[in-house]
Amino acid sequence: MKLYSSVVMVCLATAGTAFAQAGGDQKQPAADALRQSWDNVKAMVAGSAELMPEDKYAFKPTPDVRSFGGIIGHVANSNYMFCSAARGDENPNKEDFEKTTEKAALVEAVKASIAYCDEAFTKATDASVGEQIKLFGRDAARINALLMTVAHGSQHYGNLVTYLRMNELVPPSSAGSQ
Repeated sequence: MKLYSSVVMVCLATAGTAFAQAGGDQKQPAADALRQSWDNVKAMVAGSAELMPEDKYAFKPTPDVRSFGGIIGHVANSNYMFCSAARGDENPNKEDFEKTTEKAALVEAVKASIAYCDEAFTKATDASVGEQIKLFGRDAARINALLMTVAHGSQHYGNLVTYLRMNELVPPSSAGSQ
């Protein structure tokens, strides 16, 4: 719950900043903040998937955690789950990407899940994010599913950073600053 609250605060702060920078003329500050957060996390996750060499996709820092490829597959699965709820669709994903081991297939899967989510974020408005949807079988505001997508991707990007650094690779979020 703390992570969710933190993500909400970041999104609201981003919305406030964007609104102020636009001179108060921005029409959709909350939805725009969600999109900005999504654009950031999707780029970092997809960039990580592309960056890690194929032979390191099975890498695990310890035996009891997911492999790098397992995390990429998990994020792809979760993107479909959260975004299908946000879109009001049946989850179109019928595959468990956590069981996929080939880099090319996992890069394709995470990019396809991102493209699927893009529509949910692109169509979001400040009014629509308050609409009720079903999430985990319960009524929830659409913003919950969108925030969970961003928070979940961000959380697992943190795992990916560790895996990349342990393999002497510079993660996407740091690559531009070095």
